[in-house]
Amino acid sequence: MAAPAPTDRKFLGRLPLPERQYLTDALRTETVGGVLLLVAAVAALIWANTLGGSYESVSDFHLGPAALGLDLSIQHWAADGLLAIFFFVAGIELKRELVAGELRDPKAAALPVIAAICGMAAPALVYVLVNTLGNGSMDGWAVPTATDIAFALAVLAVIGTSLPAALRAFLLTLAVVDDLFAILIIAIFFTSDLNFAALGGAFAGLLLFWLLLRKEVRGWYVYVPLALVIWGLMYNSGVHATIAGVAMGLMLRCTTREGEKQSPGEHIEHLVRPLSAGLAVPLFALFSAGVSISGGAIHDVFTQPVTLGVVLGLVVGKAVGIFGGTWLAARFTRAELNPDLTWPDVFAVATLAGIGFTVSLLIGELAFAGDEALTNEVKAAVLVGSLIAAVLAAVLLKLRVRRYQALVSDEERDEDEDGIPDIYEQDNPAFHLRMAEIYERKAAEHRERAQLAGAPRDGADRPA
Repeated sequence: MAAPAPTDRKFLGRLPLPERQYLTDALRTETVGGVLLLVAAVAALIWANTLGGSYESVSDFHLGPAALGLDLSIQHWAADGLLAIFFFVAGIELKRELVAGELRDPKAAALPVIAAICGMAAPALVYVLVNTLGNGSMDGWAVPTATDIAFALAVLAVIGTSLPAALRAFLLTLAVVDDLFAILIIAIFFTSDLNFAALGGAFAGLLLFWLLLRKEVRGWYVYVPLALVIWGLMYNSGVHATIAGVAMGLMLRCTTREGEKQSPGEHIEHLVRPLSAGLAVPLFALFSAGVSISGGAIHDVFTQPVTLGVVLGLVVGKAVGIFGGTWLAARFTRAELNPDLTWPDVFAVATLAGIGFTVSLLIGELAFAGDEALTNEVKAAVLVGSLIAAVLAAVLLKLRVRRYQALVSDEERDEDEDGIPDIYEQDNPAFHLRMAEIYERKAAEHRERAQLAGAPRDGADRPA
């Protein structure tokens, strides 16, 4: 079936070429980072379940200047420090989506935003319902609300599924909006007693950061020390330190000016994303995913209301919330689904969004701080729920893998070898002229091969 023209407004329709190229580059890094994340999580589980004493010793080892209020354990440095890099990249992604990506057009943004909101509300409601019926704790309601895009893409890489660019963009946009609301949840619900002096210093640092950007001051040696000061002040203020990373990411300019190939925000994101995906997030996983897994622990995950609420929130709440929100929004806005895809494809992506790892683990640590046993049980529930969601998504995506591979092949075909996929040139007369020349050349080569194949070999047909 012919692809829609780029000007058509279709849900999961063809992306503009620049957006598709940006998406391809971003997801390539995220996929590699996701594989490293999987490796780190498995390593943490093996380490914690074979040499548990050394795992706890390393995780609890403290270092840092106590005079500055930064004498933290290795686990806290990973959660509060390294994840600030992850949220800095998330802030840039969000800014770019708002000014140059899928979220810049309110009509185009409505579907993924509504889907993301429903995809966070439904898991929270599932958790609350389970814990209301089971007389459990309500403190963990936010744990199953987050989606881990790197982990989700790693699952795609492992099962070898090729998703069309539109489905991948939908998943990425969902994750970006998801990150935004997760940031708001952390800032609003998990802020401890405020130190207004430190908070004022952090805001002053952010103001200086913004002014330097506006004056187009250049040099990493200016911004990196300032960013560290802002982070330290934010940590001591009582607001979670990762908020500093998000705020600085949102301040970067993500639109190009005349003569620029890419904006400053995109350039910095290109430099920092490998550090985030390849180092910061895997190290956080290494020191957060190490929980004791046994038959009794798995049994507790499915019998205690807190952990069961997390599992059902990720597996059921995410899928139902995202799919239901998307379907209702499409009906309300009269958005037409791309005819090359079906609603079960949307449900498969919604199920994949049930993989909540990095931010879910972080929120679990914040929600049950001070109760180490329950924190570890919640972490185990996050791992189990994410695993179930990954398996279900893999099965659903495998059922349509041939169709996806055909769509991706159509998206990437470049027979005139000009570096631009043919599907983006189909309305260009020059493109059709080049294609006619290519087909004529191939036909001539085919005729020549046929003639050579039919010609008599030396001596084969000579009379005796």
